[in-house]
Amino acid sequence: MLRRSVFSPARAAGALAATAAVALLLSGCTPAPAPSPSASVSASPDADSTAPSAPVLVPDGTADDNLPVFTATAEGIWATDQRGSGRAYIDALIAAGFDRESMQVTQDQTTVGNPAESLQFSVRWGNDECLVGQVGPSTGQVVTAVLPQLAEGRCLVGTTRPIDW
Repeated sequence: MLRRSVFSPARAAGALAATAAVALLLSGCTPAPAPSPSASVSASPDADSTAPSAPVLVPDGTADDNLPVFTATAEGIWATDQRGSGRAYIDALIAAGFDRESMQVTQDQTTVGNPAESLQFSVRWGNDECLVGQVGPSTGQVVTAVLPQLAEGRCLVGTTRPIDW
């Protein structure tokens, strides 16, 4: 069974227009909301004390204590056009205070000269842990972890390149 509207299309349009007009008129009668207080930036000397600080190396800390600075350093390089350069990660880690002699890095290129799909770098920490990072098209982001050291104090499996610069 088909139901018909009581209103013709012209009457329905008129009723809709009248409802819209009443709503518009009523909205003008409501008080305007009070302005909310806005945060202001102060140039006071202690304004910097509330800003989050970048992580820093904790030489006497654990690998877990130093994972934040390791990760932040790697993310800093990942955000640049040097993201595929193992040397850039090593140089940045050295600048952050990590020991060059405790580092390993894999090759930037494959054996046929293509950019590596994955680049790994590490810092041996203490007698049994490693800070390990991985970047590249295969990960799409910086991946870091604290992992146990391998045999002979190594952190990465396979052949790594010499850090001789």
